Amino acid sequence: MTEPLLAARGVTKRFSGVVALKNVDFDVRAAQVHALCGENGAGKSTLIKLLSGVYPHGSYDGVLSADGREIGWSGVADAQKAGVAAIAQELALVPALSAAENVLLGDLTIRRGLVDWADVEGEAKRWLGRLGLDIDVRRPVESLGTGQRQLIEIAKALRRRARVLILDEPTAALSKTEVGKLFALIKSLRQEGIAVVYVSHRLEDIFELADRVTVLRDGATVSTRDIKDTTREGLIRDMVGRELGELYPRRAPRPGEVVLELRGVCARADAEHELRDISFSVRAGEVVGLGGLMGAGRTELLMHLFGAWGRRTAGEALLGGRPLAAKTPAQAIAAGVALVSEDRRRHGLILEQSVGFNLSLSTLDSLARKWILDFRLEESLGERDRADLRIKTRGLSSSVAELSGGNQQKVLCGRARRCQPRVLFLDEPTKGVDVGAKIEIYELINALTERGVAVVLVSSELPELIGVSDRILIMRQGRIVNEFVRAAATQERLIAAALGQEVS
Repeated sequence: MTEPLLAARGVTKRFSGVVALKNVDFDVRAAQVHALCGENGAGKSTLIKLLSGVYPHGSYDGVLSADGREIGWSGVADAQKAGVAAIAQELALVPALSAAENVLLGDLTIRRGLVDWADVEGEAKRWLGRLGLDIDVRRPVESLGTGQRQLIEIAKALRRRARVLILDEPTAALSKTEVGKLFALIKSLRQEGIAVVYVSHRLEDIFELADRVTVLRDGATVSTRDIKDTTREGLIRDMVGRELGELYPRRAPRPGEVVLELRGVCARADAEHELRDISFSVRAGEVVGLGGLMGAGRTELLMHLFGAWGRRTAGEALLGGRPLAAKTPAQAIAAGVALVSEDRRRHGLILEQSVGFNLSLSTLDSLARKWILDFRLEESLGERDRADLRIKTRGLSSSVAELSGGNQQKVLCGRARRCQPRVLFLDEPTKGVDVGAKIEIYELINALTERGVAVVLVSSELPELIGVSDRILIMRQGRIVNEFVRAAATQERLIAAALGQEVS
């Protein structure tokens, strides 16, 4: 067997006494897709930063090797020269520069002291064309979609003769069509002999693409297997370290009185974004799911009711029989509404602040005594939330930016729970979250509905929508077009409704 293109043997990495990786073994071979899995906080991000030179030689114990030879990279530039390129979730592009400038970033063609723009644009066009992206390469990156930006990153890496391409959650922000194009590209790169390290929580992606899969748990290697010898159940068991029951543990609902009722609600932000004639109700202890394609109006509806989107042009919303017309999130929270946003980094968390601060942010008034914050009470409640929700952190004073995506999401859920809402809006609550954390979030939903909280859930994952919701409403072009009870909901029927096709 040929030597791996890139390998880690017995690698250990520590941060201020905390062991992030413990004696990890991992390797990636030419013409293979090697998936890297594990719960949030398992050590995946630390490992790929080691493999891509972010953590230099000497900052870890163990051995990294390339083509069978031990390496001692001093930084990312050394890794790139050796043919290793990592593409993170947060793309490393310069938004104001053109697509061509980003593809050739740091290596623009210079002739007689001037940039040869014809050569730059021609080369960028060739590399992007190889990936099937036909755009005007003079367009600024900030004007392009997420999928197009990702292809620019890949083109930049391939132009530098990358032999190992590390993709970290590459489908997290892509549409279904873009995901299909990315998969086709990965398969073609594999045929060209390029090795791909594919980091993802989406098990369906792994079983479609991967040749091998390695599972990390608590910073250690649990297993490495050929995908043909792997089952979904076995992979989940390795990831969470225990047998799991039903993936969607929804308990039998006991709905009570109507908590939230919408009657012909219309709202708009501009000529292209509006909600039209929205009518439905949610009872205490009930989960109502909102399905539909991207742009159908699901997020806009939750944000509008939370006082953060558009203006009401017709209709009314009632909370406990009283008008709900929140013009700000603070008014919505005071009325008994909480929201876990789809974009936790943009609309949910203050990343540079601590875990404790973020947990308390929406309920500071209740923690004050004569206008002075009761720090002991804040800490006590924070430790309760940390234990209840199994938030993995060094402490409440740690920056929330240090947490994995799943643990950041738990912080948001904990903050929403602190508000003691009558209605909880959950917008893609398990986006970018591993399977263990997903089940913990589902159990939190169960606990809240058992206390009588009404839940409105937006999800683009149809199995989740069906498994967690008691009723499902499908939105299309700003309207509710279909309603399904859980027993009658199938993925095929939900897709047909979302597309405006006849539902059988």
